[in-house]
Amino acid sequence: MHVLLVEDDPAIAEPLERGLKRYGHTVHRAATGRDALRSGTAWDMVLLDLGLPDIDGLDVCRQLLADSEVSLIMISARDSEADKVVGLELGADDYLVKPFLIRELIARMRAVHRRRVSAPPTAPEPFEPGRPGVVIDLPAPGRTPDRYGRVVLDRKAHRVFLDGAEVALPPREYALLAFLTRQPDVLVTRETIMAAVWDANWFGPTKTLDTHVSALRHKFGDALTIQAVRGVGFRLTTSPCTTTRPSAS
Repeated sequence: MHVLLVEDDPAIAEPLERGLKRYGHTVHRAATGRDALRSGTAWDMVLLDLGLPDIDGLDVCRQLLADSEVSLIMISARDSEADKVVGLELGADDYLVKPFLIRELIARMRAVHRRRVSAPPTAPEPFEPGRPGVVIDLPAPGRTPDRYGRVVLDRKAHRVFLDGAEVALPPREYALLAFLTRQPDVLVTRETIMAAVWDANWFGPTKTLDTHVSALRHKFGDALTIQAVRGVGFRLTTSPCTTTRPSAS
């Protein structure tokens, strides 16, 4: 891959660049947000530190993704849930907290690349609670979306609707929701979710799963409940509205 590494600390950037090159990647370094924005968009992957000296990394992320559909992983010492949720909602494909091992970063880069290659593009307009969304389209002839209370999934089109308005989800959030809704009211282990949604060869911490669950909770409110069972996994239930599954066409 051609990788843009945006990191202002040479003590981190230099060994990280060497590690990426050992795995066969071509790396261009940028030490500031302005340098990153001047580096163009011809990258397969951007690794973006948030604590830059001139422009906040979140603003750099917003601008980079407004100008292109490049894959982007945030790498930051900011480990609060709020920072992660904001980063992912801006469109980052993943969020990795420092310090981390190069093998974990490489695994996440590969997983993001695989998803980007196989996933269809998401809708351009982000969902904002309280803002009118896109009126739900009629399904194509012969295709009936799955309904879960107030939430409708058109799995073939990779589209999700809440109360008739489309909710634009990044690929990973859509994959997580699609997986959990296939087993409503069933407790699914963290390991099962990581293998199905992230990567069958996933290793390391599963904290990123909590971040994506938080993002889904924020976007769907009380229409969906994703209950965490400490040390085990998650269970999804729908709103009080009766959940129905369409019969096969």
